[in-house]
Amino acid sequence: MKITRTPTAIISSKKGDTVIAQGWVHAIRSQKDICFIILRDITGKVQVVTTPSLAKDITLESVIEVFGQVIAEPQSPGGFEVHAKKITVLSLADPTLPIPVVEKSGQTDQQIRLDWRWIDLRKPKNLLIFQIWTRMEHSFRQWWIDNGFIEIHSPKLMNTPSEGASELFKVPYFTKTAYLAQSPQFYKQMAMASGFERVFEIGPVFRANPSFTSRHDTEFTSYDMEVSFIQSHQDIVHMESELLVFVLRDIKASFGDQIKSLFKAEIIIPKIPFPQIPMAQVKKLLKKRGVPSEKEGDLSPEEERQLAEYIYEDTGHEFVFVTEYPTEVRPFYHMRVDSDTQLTKSFDLVWKGLEITTGAQREHRYDPLVHQATEKGLNLSQLAHYFDFFKYGCPPHGGLGFGPSRFIMKMLNLPNVREVTYLYRGINRLTP
Repeated sequence: MKITRTPTAIISSKKGDTVIAQGWVHAIRSQKDICFIILRDITGKVQVVTTPSLAKDITLESVIEVFGQVIAEPQSPGGFEVHAKKITVLSLADPTLPIPVVEKSGQTDQQIRLDWRWIDLRKPKNLLIFQIWTRMEHSFRQWWIDNGFIEIHSPKLMNTPSEGASELFKVPYFTKTAYLAQSPQFYKQMAMASGFERVFEIGPVFRANPSFTSRHDTEFTSYDMEVSFIQSHQDIVHMESELLVFVLRDIKASFGDQIKSLFKAEIIIPKIPFPQIPMAQVKKLLKKRGVPSEKEGDLSPEEERQLAEYIYEDTGHEFVFVTEYPTEVRPFYHMRVDSDTQLTKSFDLVWKGLEITTGAQREHRYDPLVHQATEKGLNLSQLAHYFDFFKYGCPPHGGLGFGPSRFIMKMLNLPNVREVTYLYRGINRLTP
């Protein structure tokens, strides 16, 4: 019978059998008459015992194939090891690694690690990050599909800005200028006018934001949803609360122990309802705590941190919805509050001191929408196609945009989004 590759995670169940293991050389320890190789694959690591002659010229991070017998050995990691009968080098690594996969002391500078990102990603902790990403994305999709949502894929080349005139990437488009989409917002709303009622999208968005902060990037993945026939933005608030509880439970069940072990982070399942506080009240509360307000009607990073700290002290909750942002800091398409037209039916969700969601009820009526765009001083002719979505019947609707990279960053207590982004794009980074 032909022997096929055995993942390292199940080699322990093959004691006494002959197996083929393939992977990267994680570590080498050579003695006079014996050599130990730690072999790493996506499922884990296994110790290989061989002779110095069989291991001759093998370098760290080379890709090898080991043909050998699984032997019980109490002193070996996991209580077993593979005694190699043959080792084949599938790809020999240059002996001078640009960055280490196994950090001996401290950690290599982040910018250097990003230069060699494909090697940095070989670290088990980094592998786990993207296994969590995969589970997270599956969970979001599962909840959306189970709740009657339709998935869409909107264009990323647009003839007009989707969120306003700032933070735009312009692209030559034959004889015209196109813009990279800052959001799928307009096309989510088009789906509402099309009668899709509930939609979601997972895709890239682009922001020409000249920022070097821990939370910003110029291209990132956004999770978006839009829902018709809502009563107010509170319907979206409730939906997101249920969605995040579902997602966090799934991730905790799948990876909670590994997250605790490798990242020293505990996933706490939040209780519904999440705390809410209007923006005006937030400002008063923070002023009492001596936190300076950098921008009226919006929150600085420090204000977000201080608010989260207060909410946790007061309620034990890690999440808080900030509601009723003033019109001057919100897009023209956010619906106004009936009792105060200077406020919008909008919200941000802050988790562990960081905004991870922006949402609102949208203005679905043609005349008020055009009026609000005029108030903002926007070019109405550029928005003509967008306004047409609302001319021929469009239901009350609302939705949100969610930042998964920020979500995982806070979940794992990591310092910035670069660590959880497969390949980061920022002001000075277009490679690899």
